[in-house]
Amino acid sequence: MDGTTTGSGCGCGCGAPSRRGFTQREPAPAQQVRARPGRHGVEQVSIPAGSFTMGDSSGDRNRADGEVPRHGVEMSAFTIDATAVTNADFARFVEDTGFETEAERFGFSAVFHLALSASEEDIMGPASGTPWWSGVRGAHWRRPGGRFSSIDGLADHPVVHVSWNDARAYCDWAGRDLPTEAQWEYAARGGLEGAKYPWGDQEVDEGGWRANIWQGDFPRVNTLEDGHLTTAPVRSFAPNGYGLWQAVGNVWEWCEDWFHPATYRRGTTAQHRTVVTDPRGPESGQARILRGGSYLCHLSYCNRYRNSARSQNTPDSTTGNAGFRTVSRRQEPVAG
Repeated sequence: MDGTTTGSGCGCGCGAPSRRGFTQREPAPAQQVRARPGRHGVEQVSIPAGSFTMGDSSGDRNRADGEVPRHGVEMSAFTIDATAVTNADFARFVEDTGFETEAERFGFSAVFHLALSASEEDIMGPASGTPWWSGVRGAHWRRPGGRFSSIDGLADHPVVHVSWNDARAYCDWAGRDLPTEAQWEYAARGGLEGAKYPWGDQEVDEGGWRANIWQGDFPRVNTLEDGHLTTAPVRSFAPNGYGLWQAVGNVWEWCEDWFHPATYRRGTTAQHRTVVTDPRGPESGQARILRGGSYLCHLSYCNRYRNSARSQNTPDSTTGNAGFRTVSRRQEPVAG
């Protein structure tokens, strides 16, 4: 679990493959989206200015992910979406702009093998190192399992098969930003200093399921004890102390920052100070940060549904278990 699986976004079982795990094609040309603030309809949660200790506090860290050293962070106030952006939210963006996601322009995306709804001809084969993921032609946000699937009845589920680039395009249209890694962790903790999960330190299955993760024998059998094979509606389970729903589990969430496993250690964000203010990640990199884990995380080994857990994937990669939520633009003053 401490290593990075070849072709995978992280070394855990739910780690999704990068697009490069299936193809060496050149990236699809980026689309320019006209900024039209004001159309973003997701409920907002106000996060007060304050401080917290960032990084692993429970000892469950994954060595290769760089969850330590723990360090103090001072945060300015901001607003964040109470939920991940849903299929309905993303549909309004597409209707307004005509935007095509990278999965649509590349012609394929990564689908978990038990969620396939496609012909044999559409299945490109398993990803290197993560055979439970297949490249599927025709899979994209409207057809999350492949050509034979749809999002009918899933309007309130998180949009998936969106790349970091797609999420940024949505933000440009909405007049929003992706959260920095520090903003995401601060908000996910819900005001509980040092807690392992958004609800505290109780395990996810203690006294009833608290998040949408895998139950059973990964990757073959999901017993569906929480009621979901893949995504759940964004307002499932209970919100944290700040009012965020499903900060962990359900879908990985893209963050603004570039990923580097030594970010905390080498002072890229810490700038060699004991306490930092509104830190940002490295200035460049090959992969962007993902936070929160997904419906494929498992109690026995893939424990990245914790507040401090980090993962990463290339900014053009799209999978059936990654989405996003947004925050207020950093140059805008936020009351509170």
